[in-house]
Amino acid sequence: MLFNSGEFIFFFLPIVLAIHFLLSHRFQQGNIPMLFLVLASLFYYGWWNPVYLLVIVGSMLANYLIGLNIIRLRNSAPVMTKWLLAVGIGANLAVLGYFKYAGFILDNLTALFHSNIDPIHVVLPLAISFFTFQQIAFLVDASRGQCDDYNFIHYCLFVTFFPQLIAGPIVHHGEMMPQFARIDRSNRNEDFYVGISFFVFGLAKKVLIADNVAQWATPVFGAADAGQSIDSAQAWMGAIAYSLQLYFDFSGYADMAIGCARLFGIRLPLNFNSPYQATSIIEFWRRWHMTLSRFLRDYLYIPLGGNRKGTLHRHRNLMITMLLGGLWHGAGWNFVIWGGLHGSYLVINHLFRAHCPSVVRLPRLLTQAFGWSLTLFCIIIAWVFFRAESFDGASRMLSAMFLLSTGTATSAVDDPERGWQLIIVFSIIALFAPNTSRLLGYFGTENTDQKAPLWRPNPVTGLLISVLFLATAIRLSDISEFLYFQF
Repeated sequence: MLFNSGEFIFFFLPIVLAIHFLLSHRFQQGNIPMLFLVLASLFYYGWWNPVYLLVIVGSMLANYLIGLNIIRLRNSAPVMTKWLLAVGIGANLAVLGYFKYAGFILDNLTALFHSNIDPIHVVLPLAISFFTFQQIAFLVDASRGQCDDYNFIHYCLFVTFFPQLIAGPIVHHGEMMPQFARIDRSNRNEDFYVGISFFVFGLAKKVLIADNVAQWATPVFGAADAGQSIDSAQAWMGAIAYSLQLYFDFSGYADMAIGCARLFGIRLPLNFNSPYQATSIIEFWRRWHMTLSRFLRDYLYIPLGGNRKGTLHRHRNLMITMLLGGLWHGAGWNFVIWGGLHGSYLVINHLFRAHCPSVVRLPRLLTQAFGWSLTLFCIIIAWVFFRAESFDGASRMLSAMFLLSTGTATSAVDDPERGWQLIIVFSIIALFAPNTSRLLGYFGTENTDQKAPLWRPNPVTGLLISVLFLATAIRLSDISEFLYFQF
């Protein structure tokens, strides 16, 4: 049941919202409305495959019990607390490793030792990377004394809350469970307006832009992965089209997740903040998949030592963090290469800032324009490895992009002129238009908005939202999964 499907938009979401609204008024004290949301979220998760429920429920129960004992023992039995934390993290990583990386590891061992071991085929449970990371963070913070003895139903909702369950954001217990304990129902009208607006904007990004531009990305990468030669113009078209497809696909999902949650009075953290407007790779990672960046920083980069032990250690820690961040996205060497590229970009960016201050002091407009162009170029190159099915496919794409390919080029796309026209229009939106959070004055889990919204509730904006929704609704028959569902 996808966010962009008719059954979700016209049945699941309105029914769950209506029942939750009635329960919230009938039971203003207690956990009944939250329990209903847990059950609805589990139903939503099990829609794809009910067997997945065994994984998420088992993970949730085990982590809650381990976390509860860590909280109770952290002061009186610190050694036992460390053992419990190690067991909890190890068990989480073992489950994630089995489902996500067992086949990858076995394939590489088979190739390395030239053995004839039969490959294993494990079905990857939806969202396992997301809810595993959330619960690891909970256990670590419990051992640090940053968690209280939380209500079990609130914990279950923290893990399963359907707006963010499948593809993030990776939420933190400290920003979610206090909200579950005291949902502010005094701003229902604002919640509804902001929630609907976010959802419709996100739906439009997915249906009208991401799925549209995909028809100029998919054939090009498909041809490269199939071993066909493509010319430079097609290769660049495919690479840029995929960069836009992923941008609007992920941005659309992030908006829809925030919108769904806000309808229930819950504020999710921002996960996407116009990353293609960044003027450096450092800034890009403060804007792209912001909650994953936060997790990697707080629970991997800083524990490794961060930047506390000198430049060399800092760069080593950055590379380790980004390599593992790449591997988190998928079990394949292309993802490792993608992570390694971004790790290298970050190291070079930090070295440049440290050793080339005179360049930084050039006219601001000049440095920003150069930084912006170079950042986009590096991002697009890295996305080639992220999208290609194989290293050979990525190499073939890059060879064509830089005029190094040989052989007769095939025509991978139809109507390339229209493709370039759409790429230009969508690029202007990504590079210059204000994002949804800026339009609506929404900046995350805090109730204090930093800037006044540009998009205010009135008859005109209401009409525009309605027209935008109708324009997307007529395209819902051609639904496609969000790209981040595979991670």
